[in-house]
Formats: sequence, structure tokens, C-alpha cells
Amino acid sequence: MMLEMPALQFAVAPMVGSQPAANNKVEVRELTFHYGLVRALHRVNLQIPECRVTAIIGPSGCGKSTFIKAINRIAEVTDAVRIEGDVLLDGASVYSRSIKLVDLRRRVGMVFQRPNPFPKSIYDNIAYGPRLHGIRERRLLDAIVEQSLQQAALWEEVKDRLASSAMDLSGGQQQRLCIARTLAVQPEAILMDEPCSALDPTATGKIEELILELKKDYTIVIVTHNMQQAARVSDQTAFFLNGELVEVSETAQMFTKPVQKVTENYITGRFG
Repeated sequence: MMLEMPALQFAVAPMVGSQPAANNKVEVRELTFHYGLVRALHRVNLQIPECRVTAIIGPSGCGKSTFIKAINRIAEVTDAVRIEGDVLLDGASVYSRSIKLVDLRRRVGMVFQRPNPFPKSIYDNIAYGPRLHGIRERRLLDAIVEQSLQQAALWEEVKDRLASSAMDLSGGQQQRLCIARTLAVQPEAILMDEPCSALDPTATGKIEELILELKKDYTIVIVTHNMQQAARVSDQTAFFLNGELVEVSETAQMFTKPVQKVTENYITGRFG
């Protein structure tokens, strides 16, 4: 893969809004991202605080998904990707030549828009990641599976059918299973790309409750089109438009008194 990394200059670009003082798990500096000739992101600067929920909002095609996928580098789907700027995880560049992608993606997990369980048993879905990282002892795997399902608020629903296919679960259960699968490798941050868009209101409520519980131990970034969801679950919100970060602030401020008129227009449904 060709990854063009020019000399980095980290002067912070102008950004409207303010961010709270906090320990930052992720810091994005001057990030510009191209797919071939298409520029998906332009000079994005954003700090993502540890053990808080950051919501990424904006209309379709504004770069939200590319942004979160750049954090653990799963956006690099072709050789035509070109990246400028940097993403720091605990102060270290994720684009360093020494970085091992399997380690990065263990530390920064990903939950996708549609549930994507493996066509395996519930147990094997959860045990897959730990096995990949060298854990083979059944006693340890059993403990990891139970703990991960407990954390994902799914254990009580599936504990008597761990050998059953994950494909037999409901959509909401499958999404919680995918979250449990992410938790099984002990990540530090979890990226969620519209995790409730394919779910009914009841399943959505369970995922939102789970997010609020998980932020006690994990840094979470969620992309959502649902303004009510962003207001319910996030601590800070970042508004993207045309590949640029327009505004970022505490969520309560963003939804009651945004700085930019275009932000207000989007939040109140005038476009998007």
C-alpha cells in the first residue's frame, strides 16, 4: 500500500467552538484524506477525550465515516489513499512505520452500521479475537466470553445457547454481539459507525444504554445521523460539512447555542 506522508506541520488550524480540558485518548492534527482524486477530509483538528462519548454529526458524504476509519486505519482500502497530517493515540502516531495494524485495531475497535457477526457460534464469535492474539486455554476463553457478553448486556439472553449460530440472533442482539466481540480483545477506544441505523427503537434504546455504561471504561466515538441520539449519549459533538470540521463543543452547548449558523441549520433540520 502506498501511503504518502509528507513532512508534517502541526500548527492548529482555526476551529470554531471549544473543547473541554481533559485527558485526550486521540488527537487528530491537520488530517487531510484523499481517495484517489477525491478529497474526503481537509485539515481536521480534533481532540477526543478519554472515557467520554464524542458524537460526529453531519450530512451524508461529509466525511464522518472516513474520519473515524482513519483513526484505526481501516479506511486505507486501496493503494490510491493519500494522507496528510497525523492521528495520535496516547500521544503516539498511528501512522508510524513501526505500528502494527493488528495491534492498532485491537486497541481501537470498530462497530459497523449493520451487524456483521461471523457465521459461527455465539461463543466462537467472541473467542475469535482472543484466539487471534494467542489465547488458547479454554478456561480463559470461557471467562473472556462471559465477561464480554456481560459488558454488552447480552449474557442473560444467550448464556444457555452459546453453541448456537450468531446468525439466529435478532438484529439488536447481533449488534450487541459485535460490541461484545470488540470488547473481548480489551480495546481502549471503540468507534461506532451509525450502530443503530438498522435497528428498531427498542434495540436502539438498549445500544444507547450500553454506550452510556461503556464510557465508564472506554473512549467512544459514534457517528450518527440522529440528532436526538447524539444529544442523549454524547459528551461532546463535532459537526462536519464537506470534509471539514465546522464546529466542536460540549453537546449541551452544541444543541442549544451553536456558534455557526450552518450548524444551527443542520441541527434544526433545515438541510441534511
